[in-house]
Amino acid sequence: MCYDLRFPVWSRNQPVAPYDLVLYVANWPAVRRTAWMTLLRARAIENVACALGVNRIGRDALGHDYAGDSALLDARGNYVVEAHDQAGLFTHTLRRDELEDFRAKFAALNDGDTFELIG
Repeated sequence: MCYDLRFPVWSRNQPVAPYDLVLYVANWPAVRRTAWMTLLRARAIENVACALGVNRIGRDALGHDYAGDSALLDARGNYVVEAHDQAGLFTHTLRRDELEDFRAKFAALNDGDTFELIG
Protein backbone atom coordinates (compact mmCIF):
# COMPACT_ATOMS: atom_id res chain seq x y z
CA MET A 1 0.00 0.00 0.00
CA CYS A 2 1.30 3.42 -0.87
CA TYR A 3 0.60 4.88 2.59
CA ASP A 4 2.93 2.26 4.12
CA LEU A 5 5.87 4.19 2.67
CA ARG A 6 5.47 6.53 5.66
CA PHE A 7 6.04 3.74 8.19
CA PRO A 8 9.52 2.23 7.89
CA VAL A 9 8.82 -0.70 10.21
CA TRP A 10 6.51 -2.24 7.57
CA SER A 11 9.38 -2.18 5.07
CA ARG A 12 12.16 -3.21 7.44
CA ASN A 13 14.70 -5.43 5.77
CA GLN A 14 15.90 -8.07 8.22
CA PRO A 15 19.17 -9.98 7.94
CA VAL A 16 17.43 -13.35 8.36
CA ALA A 17 15.96 -13.25 4.83
CA PRO A 18 16.92 -9.92 3.27
CA TYR A 19 15.16 -8.71 0.16
CA ASP A 20 16.90 -6.98 -2.72
CA LEU A 21 14.07 -4.72 -3.91
CA VAL A 22 11.06 -3.14 -2.25
CA LEU A 23 8.11 -2.11 -4.44
CA TYR A 24 5.58 0.63 -3.76
CA VAL A 25 2.57 1.09 -6.04
CA ALA A 26 1.11 4.44 -5.15
CA ASN A 27 -1.46 7.20 -5.51
CA TRP A 28 0.54 10.04 -3.96
CA PRO A 29 -0.92 13.42 -4.95
CA ALA A 30 1.28 16.15 -6.37
CA VAL A 31 0.94 18.27 -3.21
CA ARG A 32 2.90 15.55 -1.35
CA ARG A 33 5.50 14.82 -4.02
CA THR A 34 8.42 15.94 -1.83
CA ALA A 35 7.39 13.43 0.84
CA TRP A 36 6.96 10.68 -1.78
CA MET A 37 10.41 11.22 -3.24
CA THR A 38 12.13 11.64 0.13
CA LEU A 39 10.55 8.59 1.75
CA LEU A 40 11.19 6.39 -1.27
CA ARG A 41 14.87 7.32 -1.10
CA ALA A 42 14.92 6.71 2.66
CA ARG A 43 13.45 3.21 2.28
CA ALA A 44 16.22 2.30 -0.18
CA ILE A 45 19.01 3.67 2.01
CA GLU A 46 17.84 2.30 5.35
CA ASN A 47 17.16 -1.17 3.95
CA VAL A 48 20.28 -1.37 1.80
CA ALA A 49 18.00 -2.47 -1.04
CA CYS A 50 16.75 -1.11 -4.32
CA ALA A 51 13.43 0.70 -4.16
CA LEU A 52 10.91 0.94 -6.98
CA GLY A 53 8.09 3.44 -6.64
CA VAL A 54 5.32 3.47 -9.23
CA ASN A 55 3.03 6.46 -8.81
CA ARG A 56 0.09 7.61 -10.88
CA ILE A 57 -0.02 10.71 -13.04
CA GLY A 58 -2.82 12.99 -14.18
CA ARG A 59 -5.97 14.18 -12.46
CA ASP A 60 -8.61 12.05 -10.78
CA ALA A 61 -12.39 12.54 -10.82
CA LEU A 62 -12.20 14.63 -7.63
CA GLY A 63 -9.74 17.08 -9.20
CA HIS A 64 -6.64 15.83 -7.36
CA ASP A 65 -3.45 16.08 -9.39
CA TYR A 66 -0.78 13.37 -9.41
CA ALA A 67 2.75 14.25 -10.48
CA GLY A 68 4.02 10.74 -11.00
CA ASP A 69 7.68 10.75 -10.05
CA SER A 70 7.87 6.99 -10.48
CA ALA A 71 11.46 5.95 -9.93
CA LEU A 72 13.95 3.19 -9.32
CA LEU A 73 16.64 3.83 -6.74
CA ASP A 74 19.70 1.78 -5.93
CA ALA A 75 20.65 0.71 -2.39
CA ARG A 76 22.64 3.91 -1.91
CA GLY A 77 19.55 6.01 -2.64
CA ASN A 78 20.70 7.10 -6.08
CA TYR A 79 18.08 7.47 -8.79
CA VAL A 80 18.79 5.06 -11.65
CA VAL A 81 15.46 5.56 -13.45
CA GLU A 82 13.21 8.60 -13.15
CA ALA A 83 9.92 8.81 -15.01
CA HIS A 84 9.04 12.31 -13.76
CA ASP A 85 5.55 13.06 -15.14
CA GLN A 86 5.74 10.57 -18.01
CA ALA A 87 3.64 7.48 -18.54
CA GLY A 88 5.34 4.55 -20.19
CA LEU A 89 7.42 1.45 -19.86
CA PHE A 90 10.87 2.03 -18.43
CA THR A 91 13.52 -0.65 -18.12
CA HIS A 92 16.74 -1.03 -16.22
CA THR A 93 18.86 -4.05 -15.40
CA LEU A 94 19.78 -4.40 -11.75
CA ARG A 95 22.95 -6.32 -10.99
CA ARG A 96 22.84 -8.52 -7.94
CA ASP A 97 26.65 -8.64 -7.74
CA GLU A 98 26.76 -4.84 -7.37
CA LEU A 99 24.22 -4.98 -4.55
CA GLU A 100 26.05 -7.82 -2.80
CA ASP A 101 29.36 -5.97 -3.15
CA PHE A 102 27.87 -2.84 -1.59
CA ARG A 103 26.30 -4.87 1.23
CA ALA A 104 29.64 -6.56 1.92
CA LYS A 105 31.34 -3.18 2.25
CA PHE A 106 28.48 -1.58 4.18
CA ALA A 107 26.91 -4.34 6.27
CA ALA A 108 24.26 -2.22 8.00
CA LEU A 109 21.66 -5.00 7.78
CA ASN A 110 23.79 -7.08 10.14
CA ASP A 111 23.53 -4.42 12.86
CA GLY A 112 19.76 -4.02 12.93
CA ASP A 113 17.66 -5.31 15.79
CA THR A 114 15.39 -8.23 15.08
CA PHE A 115 11.75 -7.75 15.90
CA GLU A 116 8.35 -9.30 15.43
CA LEU A 117 5.17 -7.44 14.55
CA ILE A 118 2.21 -8.67 16.53
CA GLY A 119 -1.22 -7.94 15.15
